[in-house]
Amino acid sequence: MKVYYAGIDGGGTSCRARIRDASGALIGEAKTGSANLLLGVERAMDAVIHAITLAAEQGGLNNDNFGQLHVGLALAGAEHQATWHAFMQLPHPFASLTLNTDAYGACLGAHHGDNGAIMIAGTGSCGLFLQDGHQHVVGGREFPISDQGSGAVMGLRLIQQVLLIEDGIYPATPLSQCVMQHFGHDVDAIVAWSKSALPRDYGQFSPQIFALANQGDTLAISLLKQTAADIEMFLNALHRKGAQRICLMGSIAERIHAWLSPPVQQWIVAPQADAMEGALMFAGKAEHNLY
Repeated sequence: MKVYYAGIDGGGTSCRARIRDASGALIGEAKTGSANLLLGVERAMDAVIHAITLAAEQGGLNNDNFGQLHVGLALAGAEHQATWHAFMQLPHPFASLTLNTDAYGACLGAHHGDNGAIMIAGTGSCGLFLQDGHQHVVGGREFPISDQGSGAVMGLRLIQQVLLIEDGIYPATPLSQCVMQHFGHDVDAIVAWSKSALPRDYGQFSPQIFALANQGDTLAISLLKQTAADIEMFLNALHRKGAQRICLMGSIAERIHAWLSPPVQQWIVAPQADAMEGALMFAGKAEHNLY
């Protein structure tokens, strides 16, 4: 019976799956919705199964083959021990599940299993330094109490500033006007939206922030400067722990490089592979389970 391996990278915005056979040949790759465990373990499992199903179909496989599939999961929220156990107790059709954090998978892939660090800043954020099998983590305790340098925190700060602008405390900018247009120029609509908004909802404004910062928008520039300072805080912390090579990963981190100070930029290196490859490296290896 053939054996297959799947690597899953799941966060607040998306769940990405890559399947390879035992020789390393690519079977398929797919992307579905959020797989952050803290947004619901059943929801995350559904996203994982859906992504694997779509990726398997590309290679002519179906759910009859799932019993041959060892799955490595690099998922946001896995650091929360009770949530980790709740997810691992769910029924599933696969040969095995190995669950660790999205940061762990990203760091393994980025440095191909060697010592090194990563700074993830996408919808959420987390820094991780892997040294001789030991994990040193900074941040990553989820929005809104952590995740500095992320798209979610940057979006939250944007909304706060827009409301101050609407109160006449600060002058309007093209960015604030874009946000107000998004909400139909209705402050009450922003308040109502905020009551159920998820991290990815706040993070949706990050492309506009980068685009308008490049056009000189003062609000966008101040937000990016603050985001860069947050990321530098984590980079300095990782360096103090011994990290000499740090990969920037995630939609925010990959675009923030030019906003970082030169002393910090010298530690930045390009990742060798992504988090799905990192998750593939520990698929079928129970010793890589976080708990």
